[in-house]
Amino acid sequence: MLDACFNVLDERFRKLVMPNVHVEKLFTGCRWSEGPAYFPAGRYLVWSDIPNDRMMRWDETDGSVSVFRSPAFNSNGNTRDLHGRLVTCEHGGRCVSRTEFDGSRRVLASHFQNKRLNSPNDVVVKSDGSLWFTDPSYGIDTDYEGDAAEHEIGGCNVYRLEPESGELTLVANDFQQPNGLAFSPDESLLYIADTGATHSSDGAHHIRRFSVNEDGVSLSGGEVFAECTAGLFDGFRVDTGGNLWSSAADGVHCISPDGTLIGKISIPEVVANLCFGGRKRNRLFICGTTSLYSVYVNASGALPRA
Repeated sequence: MLDACFNVLDERFRKLVMPNVHVEKLFTGCRWSEGPAYFPAGRYLVWSDIPNDRMMRWDETDGSVSVFRSPAFNSNGNTRDLHGRLVTCEHGGRCVSRTEFDGSRRVLASHFQNKRLNSPNDVVVKSDGSLWFTDPSYGIDTDYEGDAAEHEIGGCNVYRLEPESGELTLVANDFQQPNGLAFSPDESLLYIADTGATHSSDGAHHIRRFSVNEDGVSLSGGEVFAECTAGLFDGFRVDTGGNLWSSAADGVHCISPDGTLIGKISIPEVVANLCFGGRKRNRLFICGTTSLYSVYVNASGALPRA
Protein backbone atom coordinates (compact mmCIF):
# COMPACT_ATOMS: atom_id res chain seq x y z
CA MET A 1 0.00 0.00 0.00
CA LEU A 2 1.32 3.43 -0.91
CA ASP A 3 2.10 5.90 1.84
CA ALA A 4 -0.33 8.84 2.14
CA CYS A 5 2.44 11.18 0.94
CA PHE A 6 1.95 9.85 -2.61
CA ASN A 7 -0.99 11.23 -4.58
CA VAL A 8 -1.57 9.22 -7.76
CA LEU A 9 -3.32 11.32 -10.41
CA ASP A 10 -2.48 9.06 -13.36
CA GLU A 11 -1.64 5.36 -13.33
CA ARG A 12 1.74 6.15 -14.87
CA PHE A 13 2.79 7.64 -11.52
CA ARG A 14 2.02 4.43 -9.65
CA LYS A 15 4.90 2.77 -11.49
CA LEU A 16 7.29 5.47 -10.29
CA VAL A 17 6.61 5.11 -6.56
CA MET A 18 6.72 2.16 -4.21
CA PRO A 19 4.78 0.83 -1.19
CA ASN A 20 6.35 0.89 2.28
CA VAL A 21 8.31 4.04 1.39
CA HIS A 22 7.82 7.35 3.15
CA VAL A 23 9.26 10.86 3.22
CA GLU A 24 12.11 11.34 5.70
CA LYS A 25 13.12 14.63 7.27
CA LEU A 26 16.92 14.75 7.34
CA PHE A 27 17.49 18.23 8.79
CA THR A 28 15.65 21.39 9.78
CA GLY A 29 16.73 24.86 10.89
CA CYS A 30 17.20 26.75 7.61
CA ARG A 31 15.45 29.93 6.47
CA TRP A 32 15.15 29.13 2.74
CA SER A 33 16.63 25.85 1.57
CA GLU A 34 17.68 25.67 -2.07
CA GLY A 35 19.99 24.15 -4.65
CA PRO A 36 20.72 20.55 -3.54
CA ALA A 37 23.59 18.76 -5.32
CA TYR A 38 24.68 15.20 -4.58
CA PHE A 39 28.34 14.08 -4.77
CA PRO A 40 28.56 10.31 -5.17
CA ALA A 41 32.33 10.10 -4.68
CA GLY A 42 31.93 11.34 -1.11
CA ARG A 43 28.34 10.20 -0.56
CA TYR A 44 27.26 13.64 0.60
CA LEU A 45 24.80 16.34 -0.38
CA VAL A 46 25.43 20.08 -0.45
CA TRP A 47 22.61 22.63 -0.39
CA SER A 48 22.12 26.36 0.13
CA ASP A 49 20.48 28.25 2.99
CA ILE A 50 20.25 31.56 1.17
CA PRO A 51 19.17 34.12 3.83
CA ASN A 52 21.55 32.61 6.39
CA ASP A 53 24.37 33.00 3.84
CA ARG A 54 25.66 29.48 4.28
CA MET A 55 25.92 26.18 2.46
CA MET A 56 25.11 22.98 4.32
CA ARG A 57 26.44 19.45 3.96
CA TRP A 58 24.57 16.22 4.75
CA ASP A 59 26.66 13.05 5.03
CA GLU A 60 24.94 9.90 3.76
CA THR A 61 27.28 7.60 5.68
CA ASP A 62 26.16 8.72 9.14
CA GLY A 63 23.36 11.27 8.64
CA SER A 64 25.38 14.11 10.13
CA VAL A 65 24.90 17.72 9.00
CA SER A 66 27.54 20.42 9.06
CA VAL A 67 28.18 23.84 7.58
CA PHE A 68 29.96 23.40 4.28
CA ARG A 69 30.71 27.10 3.69
CA SER A 70 29.91 30.34 5.50
CA PRO A 71 29.75 33.06 4.37
CA ALA A 72 28.65 31.69 1.00
CA PHE A 73 27.80 34.77 -1.09
CA ASN A 74 24.10 33.95 -0.62
CA SER A 75 24.47 30.87 -2.81
CA ASN A 76 21.38 29.48 -4.53
CA GLY A 77 21.45 26.72 -7.17
CA ASN A 78 24.26 24.16 -7.27
CA THR A 79 25.32 21.37 -9.56
CA ARG A 80 28.24 19.03 -10.19
CA ASP A 81 30.27 19.51 -13.38
CA LEU A 82 31.60 16.66 -15.51
CA HIS A 83 34.77 16.51 -13.39
CA GLY A 84 32.89 16.30 -10.10
CA ARG A 85 33.46 19.91 -9.05
CA LEU A 86 30.83 22.03 -7.35
CA VAL A 87 29.33 24.79 -9.50
CA THR A 88 27.31 27.44 -7.67
CA CYS A 89 24.96 30.30 -8.52
CA GLU A 90 25.61 33.21 -6.17
CA HIS A 91 23.19 36.00 -5.34
CA GLY A 92 25.70 37.95 -3.29
CA GLY A 93 28.52 37.47 -5.75
CA ARG A 94 26.15 38.02 -8.70
CA CYS A 95 28.05 35.30 -10.48
CA VAL A 96 28.48 31.62 -11.25
CA SER A 97 31.45 30.15 -9.42
CA ARG A 98 33.24 26.81 -9.23
CA THR A 99 34.88 25.19 -6.23
CA GLU A 100 38.17 23.66 -7.35
CA PHE A 101 39.56 20.38 -6.06
CA ASP A 102 41.79 22.26 -3.60
CA GLY A 103 38.76 24.08 -2.16
CA SER A 104 39.46 27.43 -3.77
CA ARG A 105 36.65 29.41 -5.39
CA ARG A 106 36.86 30.52 -9.01
CA VAL A 107 34.40 32.96 -10.57
CA LEU A 108 33.33 31.65 -13.99
CA ALA A 109 30.88 34.36 -15.06
CA SER A 110 29.91 37.68 -13.49
CA HIS A 111 29.28 40.03 -16.44
CA PHE A 112 27.58 40.02 -19.82
CA GLN A 113 28.62 42.69 -22.32
CA ASN A 114 30.48 44.49 -19.52
CA LYS A 115 27.37 44.67 -17.31
CA ARG A 116 26.96 42.80 -14.04
CA LEU A 117 24.61 39.83 -13.97
CA ASN A 118 21.53 40.15 -11.79
CA SER A 119 21.72 37.15 -9.45
CA PRO A 120 22.29 33.73 -11.05
CA ASN A 121 19.70 31.33 -9.72
CA ASP A 122 20.01 27.78 -11.04
CA VAL A 123 22.52 25.94 -13.22
CA VAL A 124 22.72 22.68 -15.17
CA VAL A 125 25.60 20.99 -16.97
CA LYS A 126 25.43 19.59 -20.50
CA SER A 127 27.47 16.65 -21.81
CA ASP A 128 29.81 18.99 -23.72
CA GLY A 129 30.80 20.55 -20.39
CA SER A 130 28.90 23.78 -20.96
CA LEU A 131 26.94 25.31 -18.10
CA TRP A 132 23.46 26.74 -18.66
CA PHE A 133 22.05 29.08 -16.02
CA THR A 134 19.18 31.44 -15.28
CA ASP A 135 19.57 35.02 -14.09
CA PRO A 136 16.41 36.46 -12.48
CA SER A 137 16.41 39.43 -10.11
CA TYR A 138 15.66 37.80 -6.76
CA GLY A 139 19.12 38.38 -5.28
CA ILE A 140 19.08 42.10 -6.02
CA ASP A 141 15.40 42.79 -5.23
CA THR A 142 15.96 42.99 -1.47
CA ASP A 143 18.67 42.52 1.14
CA TYR A 144 17.13 39.24 2.34
CA GLU A 145 18.60 36.86 -0.24
CA GLY A 146 21.48 39.03 -1.39
CA ASP A 147 22.14 42.74 -1.73
CA ALA A 148 19.55 45.14 -3.08
CA ALA A 149 20.85 46.79 -6.25
CA GLU A 150 19.79 48.22 -9.58
CA HIS A 151 19.58 46.14 -12.73
CA GLU A 152 22.54 46.69 -15.01
CA ILE A 153 21.56 44.33 -17.81
CA GLY A 154 17.94 45.45 -17.80
CA GLY A 155 16.37 42.01 -18.22
CA CYS A 156 16.22 38.53 -16.76
CA ASN A 157 17.83 36.07 -19.14
CA VAL A 158 19.15 32.55 -19.65
CA TYR A 159 22.80 32.00 -20.58
CA ARG A 160 25.19 29.33 -21.80
CA LEU A 161 28.72 29.40 -20.37
CA GLU A 162 31.80 27.78 -21.86
CA PRO A 163 33.63 27.35 -18.55
CA GLU A 164 37.21 27.12 -19.78
CA SER A 165 37.10 30.00 -22.27
CA GLY A 166 34.63 32.03 -20.23
CA GLU A 167 32.52 32.75 -23.29
CA LEU A 168 28.99 33.67 -22.26
CA THR A 169 26.11 33.42 -24.73
CA LEU A 170 22.57 34.70 -24.21
CA VAL A 171 20.21 31.87 -25.23
CA ALA A 172 16.80 33.22 -24.10
CA ASN A 173 15.68 36.75 -23.22
CA ASP A 174 11.87 36.57 -23.19
CA PHE A 175 11.36 35.52 -19.57
CA GLN A 176 9.87 37.44 -16.67
CA GLN A 177 11.85 35.58 -13.99
CA PRO A 178 13.68 32.50 -15.33
CA ASN A 179 14.26 29.98 -12.58
CA GLY A 180 14.91 26.21 -12.54
CA LEU A 181 16.08 24.41 -15.66
CA ALA A 182 16.94 20.90 -16.83
CA PHE A 183 17.72 19.00 -20.03
CA SER A 184 15.77 16.01 -21.28
CA PRO A 185 17.74 12.73 -21.06
CA ASP A 186 18.91 12.98 -24.69
CA GLU A 187 19.58 16.74 -24.33
CA SER A 188 17.35 17.54 -27.29
CA LEU A 189 15.08 19.62 -25.04
CA LEU A 190 15.70 22.23 -22.36
CA TYR A 191 12.98 22.93 -19.82
CA ILE A 192 13.01 26.31 -18.04
CA ALA A 193 10.65 27.55 -15.31
CA ASP A 194 9.33 31.10 -15.28
CA THR A 195 8.24 32.41 -11.86
CA GLY A 196 7.17 35.88 -12.96
CA ALA A 197 4.10 35.60 -10.71
CA THR A 198 6.34 36.60 -7.80
CA HIS A 199 6.46 40.11 -9.28
CA SER A 200 3.05 40.40 -10.94
CA SER A 201 -0.40 39.05 -10.07
CA ASP A 202 -0.82 37.87 -13.65
CA GLY A 203 2.80 36.77 -14.05
CA ALA A 204 4.09 33.46 -15.32
CA HIS A 205 3.87 30.30 -13.23
CA HIS A 206 4.86 27.65 -15.72
CA ILE A 207 7.64 25.59 -17.30
CA ARG A 208 8.54 26.21 -20.92
CA ARG A 209 10.06 23.68 -23.33
CA PHE A 210 12.76 24.58 -25.84
CA SER A 211 14.40 22.52 -28.56
CA VAL A 212 18.19 22.51 -28.54
CA ASN A 213 19.30 23.24 -32.08
CA GLU A 214 21.81 21.11 -33.97
CA ASP A 215 24.62 23.54 -33.12
CA GLY A 216 24.16 22.57 -29.47
CA VAL A 217 24.39 26.19 -28.34
CA SER A 218 21.11 27.80 -29.39
CA LEU A 219 17.43 27.22 -28.67
CA SER A 220 14.18 27.34 -30.59
CA GLY A 221 10.54 26.97 -29.62
CA GLY A 222 9.76 27.83 -26.03
CA GLU A 223 6.09 26.87 -25.74
CA VAL A 224 4.48 26.45 -22.32
CA PHE A 225 4.95 22.84 -21.24
CA ALA A 226 3.09 22.81 -17.91
CA GLU A 227 1.27 25.30 -15.67
CA CYS A 228 1.72 25.03 -11.92
CA THR A 229 -1.47 24.18 -10.04
CA ALA A 230 -0.06 24.95 -6.57
CA GLY A 231 2.11 28.01 -6.18
CA LEU A 232 5.11 28.10 -8.48
CA PHE A 233 7.49 25.68 -10.14
CA ASP A 234 10.99 26.52 -8.93
CA GLY A 235 13.79 23.95 -9.25
CA PHE A 236 13.26 20.57 -10.90
CA ARG A 237 15.05 17.52 -12.30
CA VAL A 238 14.37 14.96 -15.03
CA ASP A 239 14.54 11.18 -14.67
CA THR A 240 15.81 8.71 -17.25
CA GLY A 241 12.27 8.22 -18.56
CA GLY A 242 11.89 11.92 -19.30
CA ASN A 243 9.54 12.68 -16.41
CA LEU A 244 9.98 16.04 -14.65
CA TRP A 245 10.05 16.08 -10.85
CA SER A 246 9.39 19.66 -9.83
CA SER A 247 9.09 21.74 -6.70
CA ALA A 248 5.71 23.31 -5.91
CA ALA A 249 3.87 24.89 -2.99
CA ASP A 250 2.38 21.58 -1.85
CA GLY A 251 5.39 19.34 -2.42
CA VAL A 252 6.82 17.65 -5.49
CA HIS A 253 4.90 17.43 -8.77
CA CYS A 254 5.71 14.67 -11.26
CA ILE A 255 4.99 15.63 -14.87
CA SER A 256 5.13 13.15 -17.75
CA PRO A 257 6.98 13.96 -21.00
CA ASP A 258 3.65 14.91 -22.58
CA GLY A 259 3.08 17.62 -19.96
CA THR A 260 0.51 15.78 -17.82
CA LEU A 261 0.65 16.12 -14.05
CA ILE A 262 0.60 12.43 -13.10
CA GLY A 263 1.30 12.55 -9.37
CA LYS A 264 2.44 14.45 -6.31
CA ILE A 265 4.56 13.84 -3.24
CA SER A 266 3.22 15.81 -0.30
CA ILE A 267 5.77 17.80 1.70
CA PRO A 268 4.68 19.87 4.74
CA GLU A 269 6.53 22.96 3.51
CA VAL A 270 6.83 24.90 0.27
CA VAL A 271 9.43 23.12 -1.85
CA ALA A 272 12.10 25.17 -3.62
CA ASN A 273 14.30 22.59 -5.31
CA LEU A 274 15.30 18.94 -5.46
CA CYS A 275 17.77 16.50 -6.97
CA PHE A 276 18.35 12.80 -7.42
CA GLY A 277 21.12 11.13 -5.48
CA GLY A 278 22.23 8.00 -3.70
CA ARG A 279 24.18 5.08 -5.15
CA LYS A 280 21.45 4.30 -7.72
CA ARG A 281 20.30 7.92 -8.23
CA ASN A 282 16.84 6.82 -7.06
CA ARG A 283 16.69 8.87 -3.87
CA LEU A 284 15.00 12.23 -4.25
CA PHE A 285 16.47 14.95 -2.02
CA ILE A 286 14.00 17.76 -1.44
CA CYS A 287 14.63 21.29 -0.13
CA GLY A 288 11.57 22.47 1.80
CA THR A 289 11.48 25.99 3.18
CA THR A 290 13.32 25.24 6.42
CA SER A 291 14.23 21.59 5.98
CA LEU A 292 15.88 18.89 3.91
CA TYR A 293 13.78 15.81 3.08
CA SER A 294 14.32 12.65 1.08
CA VAL A 295 12.25 9.84 -0.39
CA TYR A 296 13.08 6.80 -2.50
CA VAL A 297 11.27 6.48 -5.84
CA ASN A 298 11.19 3.92 -8.64
CA ALA A 299 13.03 6.26 -11.03
CA SER A 300 16.62 7.35 -11.56
CA GLY A 301 17.86 10.83 -12.25
CA ALA A 302 19.13 11.49 -15.75
CA LEU A 303 22.83 12.26 -16.19
CA PRO A 304 24.58 14.18 -18.98
CA ARG A 305 25.13 11.93 -21.99
CA ALA A 306 28.50 10.21 -22.08
